[in-house]
Amino acid sequence: MSGFAALVTGAGLVTSAGVGLKANWEKVLAGEPTAARLPDLDGLPVTMACRVPDFSPQDFGLRDFWKWDRFTQFAVVAAREALEQAGLTPGEWADSARVAVLIGSGAGGTATLEAQHRALLEDGPTAVSPLTLPMGLVNMAAGQVAIDIAANGPCLAPVTACAAGASAIGIGRELLRQGVADVVVAGGAEAPITPLYVSSFARMRALSRRLDDPATASRPFDAGRDGFVLGEGAGVLVLESEEHAAARGARALARLTGYGASSDAHHVTSPHPEGRGAELAMRAALDDAGLTGRDVDYVNAHGTSTPLNDVTESGVISRLLGTGARVSSTKGVTGHPLGAAGAIEAVYCALAVRDGLIPPTASLTDPDPRIEVDLVRDAAHSGPVRAALSNSFGFGGQNATLVFTP
Repeated sequence: MSGFAALVTGAGLVTSAGVGLKANWEKVLAGEPTAARLPDLDGLPVTMACRVPDFSPQDFGLRDFWKWDRFTQFAVVAAREALEQAGLTPGEWADSARVAVLIGSGAGGTATLEAQHRALLEDGPTAVSPLTLPMGLVNMAAGQVAIDIAANGPCLAPVTACAAGASAIGIGRELLRQGVADVVVAGGAEAPITPLYVSSFARMRALSRRLDDPATASRPFDAGRDGFVLGEGAGVLVLESEEHAAARGARALARLTGYGASSDAHHVTSPHPEGRGAELAMRAALDDAGLTGRDVDYVNAHGTSTPLNDVTESGVISRLLGTGARVSSTKGVTGHPLGAAGAIEAVYCALAVRDGLIPPTASLTDPDPRIEVDLVRDAAHSGPVRAALSNSFGFGGQNATLVFTP
């Protein structure tokens, strides 16, 4: 047990539920799904996704935004909101070398790389932009956030597929615990709604084919679920040690008190049938926080709306936590934003702890009878949240769990 708490003093969100905490929290608490048919996906096997609405980088004062892939634009906007809420001014650091940035992603600049590959094939090598790698590399969201806020501390980009955002936050807490940084800006960003990624997931039969009713296609834990709906966005937290936050009179949304990571060591896309890796990560996070399963009031499940994940994960939750914790998946609203998912859901957990509100699982109308946990559906649940646990599981069998407390 580490006994170390990182204070969450700021948070920022860009998702299909909106840009900013207020828009997101309102839609997530209302359980309003965002999946829709997208005309630019016509001709692909799946033509729906959860896209960030009306996102224009000019509206957020992003300089040279045309040099950034969409996932980087999301990350910078979310980081700016998180710092503003924390009461921190980018560049005005007591010691910029003690400000760290960790932004995870599963895929990075997918739109850039696909567009430039098409240019190479159609018009030859001289048509390829010299900005291809500065835009497309997976670490560029972290790099551009560090540049934007003038942070000279460690700058990392964890790549653990759909666990990337959670991994970044967990590793960021470790930097604080080890005394390497005073302030950590951590999260995840993704913009994978592109022809290659949509087609690839569709060929794997991972995506929902409920094309006649996109709004309810992402339905975690429902007996009629048939796959996830691709999403996009970014989530960012500002983490500080208690001493640093207290010295400047900062207030915390919540405390990050536990982090656990593991590997299934089983299969690159399918979860371990007994959820062994998920259980290891959850146990490690609870031990790190000094808690037992009975202390957890809310689990924001990985809950992808796929047949295998939802049953396996709920079984682990039931074994470790019993029936006392309420469980929901906000992917019913946002779809699955891949490497950004864990960070986005970490923000929702921090807000649940702050407000004593647990979001429902959108579009859950007929719970799978094999899932024996207390699912929150229809409406948000109101009540104190002593501890909220956020699960993130990625391809490759890479798992991360975060624990938030008041």
